[in-house]
Amino acid sequence: MERPDLASYASRSEESRGRRHSEDFKDVRSAFARDRDRIIHCAAFRRLEYKTQVFVNHEGDYYRTRLTHSLEVAQIARGIARCLLLNEDLVEALALAHDLGHTPFGHTGEEVLNRLMADFGGFEHNHQSLRIVEVLEERYPDFNGLNLSWETREGIIKHSSEYDQNSSAFLAEFEPEQRPALEAQIIDLADEIAYNNHDIDDGLKAGHIRLADLAGVELWQETYVRVGQKYPLLSGERHIHQTISHLIGRLIHDVVDTTASRIARQGIDSVAAVRKHRERLVVFSPEVGEKNRQLKRFLFRYLYRHHRVERMRVKAERFLSMIFESYHSNPTLLPRSYQEKFEEYGKERVICDFLAGMTDRYALEEYRKLFEP
Repeated sequence: MERPDLASYASRSEESRGRRHSEDFKDVRSAFARDRDRIIHCAAFRRLEYKTQVFVNHEGDYYRTRLTHSLEVAQIARGIARCLLLNEDLVEALALAHDLGHTPFGHTGEEVLNRLMADFGGFEHNHQSLRIVEVLEERYPDFNGLNLSWETREGIIKHSSEYDQNSSAFLAEFEPEQRPALEAQIIDLADEIAYNNHDIDDGLKAGHIRLADLAGVELWQETYVRVGQKYPLLSGERHIHQTISHLIGRLIHDVVDTTASRIARQGIDSVAAVRKHRERLVVFSPEVGEKNRQLKRFLFRYLYRHHRVERMRVKAERFLSMIFESYHSNPTLLPRSYQEKFEEYGKERVICDFLAGMTDRYALEEYRKLFEP
């Protein structure tokens, strides 16, 4: 069921370490294709439609959500995987799952829950993504979670190079001292490529950033000029869209070329060699990496800290803090199905699960129900 020309260092379903629970399957899909399909059909994936990237759900229909972002990451990641002869099914599964554990109101929600849960194990969205696929989804008769392959679960918990190797005892199952497979490493940069470029698009559309501001960003300006030379009569908005498209392509090609060169130079010829390698192999070239960091610094200054975005961030922090404290003081406000889990997981963790699963609009509505007359 998988393409026959996969590279020697690609992950293969037949070599998977398997699932936590044995199952009798009704069809012959490959293991990683099955994981992808289970992720697409789970409730947490559907809720991403109304979870924030930068702009909160009520601020407009144009802006990206966690769902559209995940689809963009999957498209970019599959393109990279195809060029490198890696397993596209595993890459797609990981791309679609990488934000399942995100809270309402973007990273603000994560920071708030981590603060509120400081004495109860904290909160981190990769851990929550793994918790969703291992515990919180309830779809199958014999087990909780989605019962995904070991490689998919490993890729979820090791998303981004910043994962804490010693953060929890249960992570020992995923060999935190080793690098994840190349398919998992792709997701980190595909994620960056997607959000950097769509945040430019959304920021321009919102009027939070201007073309004049972007002129000082080397990566953007080089691509903008190149598009102008290619299409000299292109109008303003189309010029912007084509610049974003060409910039995504440029970054993808840089990742592919740099990674292929590193794989060849280091003599990587198996998944085991990838895991034992001292550094991540999927990277930008030094030149493009520095230009990409400059772009990220620009977005942080001009978009993520724009006064209107900051105003919503402060409001969201207050919403979530007050809802959490209200549930904590009056746990019978939670649905009975959640109250029944207090003994198994602890009251605070159950409240955290409930809050983390909320969409932006659900959280706003819950705040109104609890605190408005």
